[in-house]
Amino acid sequence: MTPETKYIFVTGGVTSSLGKGIIAASLAKLLQAQGYRTTIQKLDPYINVDPGTLNPYEHGECYVTDDGAETDLDLGHYERFLNVPTSQANNVTTGRIYQSVINRERKGEFLGKTVQVIPHITDEIKNRIQILGNSGDYDIVITEIGGTVGDIESLPYIEAVRQLKWDLGDNNALVIHLTLIPYLTAAGELKTKPTQHSVKTLMESGVQADILVCRTEHELPSDLKRKLALFCNVREEAIIQSIDASTIYDVPNLMLEEKLDQVVLKKLALNSDVPDLTNWNKFVKRHKNPKSEITIGLIGKYVELQDSYKSILEAFIHAGAENEVKVNVESVHSEYLNADNIKMKLSHLDGVLVAPGFGERGIEGKITAIKYVRENNIPFLGICLGMQMAVIEFCRNVMGLSDASSTEMNPDTTNPVIDIMEDQKTITDMGGTMRLGAWDCHIEKDTIAYKVYQSQDIKERHRHRYEFNSTFKAQIEAAGLKATGYNPDTKLVEIVENPSHPWFVGVQYHPEYKSTVANPHPLFVAFVKASLKHSKKK
Repeated sequence: MTPETKYIFVTGGVTSSLGKGIIAASLAKLLQAQGYRTTIQKLDPYINVDPGTLNPYEHGECYVTDDGAETDLDLGHYERFLNVPTSQANNVTTGRIYQSVINRERKGEFLGKTVQVIPHITDEIKNRIQILGNSGDYDIVITEIGGTVGDIESLPYIEAVRQLKWDLGDNNALVIHLTLIPYLTAAGELKTKPTQHSVKTLMESGVQADILVCRTEHELPSDLKRKLALFCNVREEAIIQSIDASTIYDVPNLMLEEKLDQVVLKKLALNSDVPDLTNWNKFVKRHKNPKSEITIGLIGKYVELQDSYKSILEAFIHAGAENEVKVNVESVHSEYLNADNIKMKLSHLDGVLVAPGFGERGIEGKITAIKYVRENNIPFLGICLGMQMAVIEFCRNVMGLSDASSTEMNPDTTNPVIDIMEDQKTITDMGGTMRLGAWDCHIEKDTIAYKVYQSQDIKERHRHRYEFNSTFKAQIEAAGLKATGYNPDTKLVEIVENPSHPWFVGVQYHPEYKSTVANPHPLFVAFVKASLKHSKKK
């Protein structure tokens, strides 16, 4: 029986960080633009159950889906490119695989057999890969395998791919191998040996690459492609050049020029058409041809690694294109902000975003920054911890509650204006135990939030343990900071605004997770617009 769903596996060569996620998302975009229902999943070889407990310096941001899964940041790329929500099924880790198999062994499900990597671990991987395909919702499932070939952690995944290719039969699955073609400046030459070795390493695990996508700084001449085809057992038309691009949003068009989609569809015995990239290219054109320019300060404590705030940076690109403005994001480390340098650091900015985070490091710098933007009418957006710091700053500096704080940072404060959620107080495990995923929010009319969303009822994604303490709500509102959005069931505050400020909004949720090329997030669009207006007044 021929499977209804086709599978594409994307593996990485002997060098990491080649951009498998962007290639997978770009191919998916081209297939989607031809009418194929396409999704992407990421298999991560680390033993953490999910990236929720990983330091952002270690793994970049933790991306959250509607169903509350803490996942790899590549899922953000998938959603931004495809405009289709992902879920827990789109991200699988070694930790989750082993946890599932061990739980089943403890229940006696293996009938006394010795539990081994093959077949038990590989069977679990194969099952996870096919969950999305078996749902009936997709024509094509693209599976990106994290890490690089030859890594000991990746071997069970590569073995599962080998088995699945055999199980599914001809024309139902293929392997794309992403490799590096380095350019040696001294010799003035592109070198194919790393790719040859990478393909050989993959073949030692029993997997033959069907398509090579070659990352390169220079055009690949036809004789080099012929050489790669000869040494790697890959047809010449299936040697795809992936040259460095000025923006990741160029990559679908570059892959279209290389005919990656046509090669893939031919190998899967599917019809190929001209992808409809009209709306995508309108976005790219606006992104590359802005009419104005602004600078927004991103205040956080993980700013040394850009991937720590990946979704926020991409949301600014989407909102910038929507406003036909180039958004320059200036990273400001909150740990080094104080009353003496705050004016020098922030006075030139057109808007300030105070980023999410955990723990007390750098929070006083965030509070100092919020005081400055509040007093100087600079447009402000606070996300999660940024919103909580805005509440604390207001309570300290406007209401005179000098020790106002969050019990996360100061458990002994007499004014815990931010406090741990009641249902979190008994939780001891760290992973996957926060308020996660999409929650309802009801918005008051005649507010910035209502103008932004054009609706009173919205759903946004959360990732936090601490909340606005409603015990202080009446007192804070009387002093001038308004709670303009709340969860209709729990009454927990979701949005705060300062009506005496031109544009001052703090949100408990993470709007950046839902911004896509097709649907830039309205909160970011409005914030960029307010920042542009402020820049023209200066």
